[in-house]
Amino acid sequence: MPDRYLEFASSGLGGWVVEALGLPKPAPLLRRGEGEAPPSLPLLLGPPTADGRMGPVLMRLAAGSGVEIHHAWTPDVRYGGLVFDASACLDVAATQGLYRFFHQAIRSVAEHGRIVVVGIPPETAKTAEGEAIQRGLEGFVRSLAKEARRSIAVQLLYVTPGREDQAQSTLAFLLSPRSAYVSGQVIRVGAAAVAADPAVGHAGRQVLVTGAARGIGEAIVRLFVAEGAKVTALDVPSAQDDLRALAQELGVDPLALDITAPEAAGVLLKTARARGGFDVVVHNAGITRDRTLGRMDEREWNSVMAVNLGAPLALTRVLLEAGAVRRNGRIVAVSSLSGVAGNMGQTNYALSKAGWIGAVGRMARDGLDHGITVNAVAPGFIETRMTAAIPFAIREAGRRMNSMGQGGSPVDVAETIAWLAHPASGGVNGQVVRVCGQSLLGA
Repeated sequence: MPDRYLEFASSGLGGWVVEALGLPKPAPLLRRGEGEAPPSLPLLLGPPTADGRMGPVLMRLAAGSGVEIHHAWTPDVRYGGLVFDASACLDVAATQGLYRFFHQAIRSVAEHGRIVVVGIPPETAKTAEGEAIQRGLEGFVRSLAKEARRSIAVQLLYVTPGREDQAQSTLAFLLSPRSAYVSGQVIRVGAAAVAADPAVGHAGRQVLVTGAARGIGEAIVRLFVAEGAKVTALDVPSAQDDLRALAQELGVDPLALDITAPEAAGVLLKTARARGGFDVVVHNAGITRDRTLGRMDEREWNSVMAVNLGAPLALTRVLLEAGAVRRNGRIVAVSSLSGVAGNMGQTNYALSKAGWIGAVGRMARDGLDHGITVNAVAPGFIETRMTAAIPFAIREAGRRMNSMGQGGSPVDVAETIAWLAHPASGGVNGQVVRVCGQSLLGA
């Protein structure tokens, strides 16, 4: 559904009216492949005159994209991004360097720019003061993301010392248009069990997507197909017409299956074996049965818990135990901001989506064999047919209550999943990344 306010605020007359009235003026997001990309602007690396820990990684990224790296701020230069290495900020005095760099540079970042602050996992600091400062970077980054505006995204990247090379795929994502609706996030990069070339993408990989027939699921399918993957698109039998249409258009393998059915595990395992196993499993299938808890009947509770959490967890266990997820495989679940912040009338849905936050954390701690990782994304307000049916006032509040001042697109979720599923993203494990434009709900 079109965002009329965003369209009006982005027009000449509308922009003038919005500014005159002091209303929010969100900048339309620039995503991969939408319109003409702006000229490649330089990337400013700080602290000044130093490459820092991520210098070699950034140099490789720059060499592949033709972007210049600057080591000192120049007031008349517009920057496409800032990367500040705060790994040495281990006492209060050291934060002066953080202040000076961003005090100068923040106003030099172009619209749609990217900012990444790099730190170390706080618990690895040798002193309490060091841990305090590194943990404090989260507050700094989330505040800066709310100040930046103009569709500028700001992230914090905790990189385990010695694992800098594992961060290349993550930096490539965060510094690109693919992360348009991801901001204010804290991402950890550690050791990867399997080394992978960042230049190798999804071409030829076997990908399973559940809930694939429409909305976010369809966007995930389309993106993986566009990147050369071989996709199995799974959805309930009632959606098989949409599945057939996707198959005819994109060449995907349709699979009409109710994941809660008793035969689901056997059918899915047979499908996996026919494909030689899956490289990527995306658990996107989900339903809502919204009602306040006092009015919710048991069937509404049970159906949401089964589809959103119980069945996907059971099927994941079957695939893992059977060795049907390949070496260096990826499991990505679609959680929700409702699972982070809660939502009235969604106790069942919020529990099921918060459950995935616990599940990915536990699986990562237990350690999966053969370099398999498990992560989740938590979408906020995404423009779909479902959100288009929300009453106007509630829909507008959902769109505006984030740092970007607008709703996201299903492709924003798909892009984030594709990054987490990348063969070179093995250092990102057990994490939940919000795709919400830095929603004001749930931090």
